[in-house]
Amino acid sequence: MYSRHVRPLVVEALKDTRIVFVAGARQVGKTTLATEIASRDHPMAQFSLDDQATLEGAVRDPQGFVAGVPGPALIDEVQRAPDLLLAIKEAVDVDQTPGRFLLTGSANVLTSKRVKDALTGRIETVRLWPLSQAEINGGRINFVDALLDAKPPYVTGAPTGREAFAGLVAAGGYPEARRRSGRRRDRWFENYLETALDRDLRDITDAIKLAEMPGLLRLLASQTANVLAYRSVAARLDIDHKTVKAYVGLLEQMFLVIRLPAWRPGLGAREAAKPKIYVVDTGLLAYLLGADEKRIANDDQVTGKALENLVAMEVLRHSEWAQSRVRIYHYQRDREDIDLILERADGAVAAVEVKAGTTVQSADYKSIEKLRDRLNHRFISGVVVCASRQTTPLGDRIWAVPVSGLWT
Repeated sequence: MYSRHVRPLVVEALKDTRIVFVAGARQVGKTTLATEIASRDHPMAQFSLDDQATLEGAVRDPQGFVAGVPGPALIDEVQRAPDLLLAIKEAVDVDQTPGRFLLTGSANVLTSKRVKDALTGRIETVRLWPLSQAEINGGRINFVDALLDAKPPYVTGAPTGREAFAGLVAAGGYPEARRRSGRRRDRWFENYLETALDRDLRDITDAIKLAEMPGLLRLLASQTANVLAYRSVAARLDIDHKTVKAYVGLLEQMFLVIRLPAWRPGLGAREAAKPKIYVVDTGLLAYLLGADEKRIANDDQVTGKALENLVAMEVLRHSEWAQSRVRIYHYQRDREDIDLILERADGAVAAVEVKAGTTVQSADYKSIEKLRDRLNHRFISGVVVCASRQTTPLGDRIWAVPVSGLWT
């Protein structure tokens, strides 16, 4: 059992919000987390739409199903009966008591305009990602808050070199996959994707050719940590670029990939229009690339993108439970390129660059220096996450931080 850092957010939301939606991919622990909360923190009846009889009742008569629920209720895998959300909306309009419903879903059903508009002001979404390294290792530091407090983690004696992260990348954060290794882990991911791409996609859309999705997902994995060019991907798959964009949106809706938008430093400014693409879990990424721990450590075509994916997704996970309200971007301007930009609601900015080496050269943080000088007081800190032994100051508000600083 792992302690999930977003648990307090769910419990807090149930105290003042009628509907709380825990959203995340299959097998990341949504049911476990929600069941614990429904049993201990906020007692409620529990229903799963993975149960066929329960699903049939919810689909056939959504209003009757909701009317028959005795008091507060947990409904698991709600994306399997989307019309149930509209019945829930009617119920919470009549009885506006906070904590009426705790929902979980393996697909983000709130992307539907019909559902989103109906539930506006009535629902709060908490995303649950695969396990973070902080959760796996019991770390309590929040990397996002540390950077925006100009106090990056001070680490000494960290493991160095590519072996410091290759095993972490290969293992990923799905609890079941982490219990396996080698061929057994590959088999788990193979079965996982077959189920997700068949069952969950059918739950959220009919207008899709399922046969094209595995190839698209593998191609996106090969492009991870790169700017996503839909036309280029479309040409390689011989399908329309608009179809590619729609399919990527569905994969994102299922929490398998995520698009990181380009940063716009000022109103009207547009430094780069295209997003970066990442796979939400590095174990899944390794499977899609056909890469084991040894290849992640030794193949330069894999190493850099795998480490950046690890860092980007760890930062994204930390942002869910950070005290600072932040949005995360990538940044490109002329010849300047920064992997991650963290922007707080008050305009404060932190920057993260990722390098797989054990030493950091001035060229590795030149773009961060230029951004610091341009933003002046808005720039709080910049770090180069690398495979070094300890945290090292590199200049005014810039540090090199070992990979383990993300959770140590």
